[in-house]
Amino acid sequence: MGREYEPKAGQWYENLDEETLFRVVRVDEDEGIITLHYEDDDEDEEIDLDSWYEMDLELSAAPAVPSDYDEEDEWDDDEDDDDDDDDDDDDDDDDDDDDDDDDDDWEDDDDGSGSSRNDY
Repeated sequence: MGREYEPKAGQWYENLDEETLFRVVRVDEDEGIITLHYEDDDEDEEIDLDSWYEMDLELSAAPAVPSDYDEEDEWDDDEDDDDDDDDDDDDDDDDDDDDDDDDDDWEDDDDGSGSSRNDY
């Protein structure tokens, strides 16, 4: 069995028996409950202190990119959004073309009668 470590929120541990990596999310000393978040799982797990001390644990460093690291996904989405913004800009260009068409219509309407856009 590994050394006994006190659960500390934010600390990563490796469960040597199960070969899993997890982070302690929260320690509720009043209730005796520890909330864990495993590297490869989207759900949190709650265990009691007795279960904690039965685990064969080692301290661990955080994984390079945790599987639950949503900010990376959000960053990718933001990049996609930028691409979408570029598409929107293209749409704006299309709108500009429509404006140009309006200008063409304006020129067609200008028959020298003194009408101007301000008259509309």
